[in-house]
Amino acid sequence: MIEAVARGLIDRTLPKADWTHAAHFAAALWLLRHDDAYGRMPGLIRAYNAATGTPNTDAGGYHETITLASLRAARACLAARTEAEPDVSLADCLNALLAGPCGRSDWLLAYWSRELLFSPAARRAWVEPDIQPLPY
Repeated sequence: MIEAVARGLIDRTLPKADWTHAAHFAAALWLLRHDDAYGRMPGLIRAYNAATGTPNTDAGGYHETITLASLRAARACLAARTEAEPDVSLADCLNALLAGPCGRSDWLLAYWSRELLFSPAARRAWVEPDIQPLPY
């Protein structure tokens, strides 16, 4: 399932309804293990959005701060799980990630105010949290 989501993102065939909160993390984990997630994920999401009719604007579509924060959380989870169990599956990592605070779609609001997180500046580029530092 995780590889299918990542490949669907990469080749832009993933049904739009399947591009969920969990799917974002699934694709991130797969790309972290198999590719250059930080280098590729932003462009992949932008291209996927365009292919599925979601405009990338200052009000919707791709969001740089959310993407980078999510990649940091996924990378931290993958590193911790791999340290404990070198052959850990991505499914186990995804389940652990989603069982914690990151499983909530509003998890970033513990670190950013809604106003800052959803600002055009945060959509365009990384913006540091204004409530508390991101622990990842």
